[in-house]
Amino acid sequence: MTHIRKAVFPVAGMGTRFLPATKSIPKEMLPLVDRPLIQYAVDEARAAGIEEFIFVTAAGKGALEDYFDTAAALEQRLTANGKTSALAALERTRMPEGALSFVRQNNPLGLGHAVRLAARLIGNEPFAVLLPDDVIRSPQGALSQMVAAHAEHRGHMVATMEVPRAATSSYGILDVARSQGRLAMARGLVEKPRPENAPSTSAIVGRYILEPSIFDRLADIGPGAGGELQLTDAISADLDRTGVTGFRFDGTRFDCGSVQGFVQATVAFALDRPELQSELGVFLNDCTAPMSYAA
Repeated sequence: MTHIRKAVFPVAGMGTRFLPATKSIPKEMLPLVDRPLIQYAVDEARAAGIEEFIFVTAAGKGALEDYFDTAAALEQRLTANGKTSALAALERTRMPEGALSFVRQNNPLGLGHAVRLAARLIGNEPFAVLLPDDVIRSPQGALSQMVAAHAEHRGHMVATMEVPRAATSSYGILDVARSQGRLAMARGLVEKPRPENAPSTSAIVGRYILEPSIFDRLADIGPGAGGELQLTDAISADLDRTGVTGFRFDGTRFDCGSVQGFVQATVAFALDRPELQSELGVFLNDCTAPMSYAA
């Protein structure tokens, strides 16, 4: 079984849809219930066997580095006060020494550019890419599902879900040659096609397993949609060499790069928590009940 050891987390975005909250706080540090978005992505990667975590960051993202660092003074105070549950909550934020790397993306030139910046740290082995904006709620992590499938099929693999045809212009879309269960063998990928031109409704979401040959393609292609270096263009250009497979994961994806998706995810994950679901369920029922007014 191929062991995917390294993962890239592109986290250089400005998070303008969440202003003013993201004026001084990285979008990836916004709390989904009681964990920041980045923690969900890192937890999913760890569950899939990832050992090295590469963050492609930008100016103003120092809180990400601090979050995964040791907070000695905080831990000492919690220990002295017997706050064992709070100490346990910090366990998720601890990473082995040397497991984290940070690369600065000075200019916002697209997802392909962000991934290309990690080439030196990846070397010559397959690796994962996780977009923290895409939070996936599933019994087994989406990346774990993909790693198992990739061990059999190799090549580039992208996570996919079905979307309404009217929404295809917001996604990279697979041109599907044939399907087999959760797998779709692609003859190409198209970035944000108009609905009438979309080759399918199989949309790429923020999980990838890529072969190292992707770095050669990223070096060869020019800017694509939006004037940015598009990762989907590089994957499509490498199709004849490595093959591309779409993987329809088992789970629900929330677009936490949008306010609506973030709020929906907050409710869904809160309802998964036994200590929150009862009172929250009552509250939501009260909120959605028709309002009555005294005569």
